[in-house]
Amino acid sequence: QVQPVESGGGLVQTGGSLRLSCAASGRTFRNYAMGWFRQAPGKEREFVAAISWSGISTNYADSVKGRFFISRDNAKNMVSLQMNSLKLEDTAVYYCAVVDWPAMTPHYWGQGTQVTVSS
Repeated sequence: QVQPVESGGGLVQTGGSLRLSCAASGRTFRNYAMGWFRQAPGKEREFVAAISWSGISTNYADSVKGRFFISRDNAKNMVSLQMNSLKLEDTAVYYCAVVDWPAMTPHYWGQGTQVTVSS
């Protein structure tokens, strides 16, 4: 079982950048695809990005393509989300999760980290 723990959230102005990290416990981390999801106030949780177990394949929501970049370091049991050109609508709690590939079905949620984009 993999237990994700997110970090790196904070307050940033529009157009700025932020990097989220997800540290995942468990010796089998490298066997799992990992993903990022987010939930804005009053909205359902939505898919943001995912990366295959090898790191070769990635998948992004249309709303973040070209701005967000997901990566992983299996030696460190770490997944990162580099967020650039942030917009007000990116404000949400961001969650890391194990995902089924290619369905992107999430499992084993982390506790989330708040990202707030201000004008």
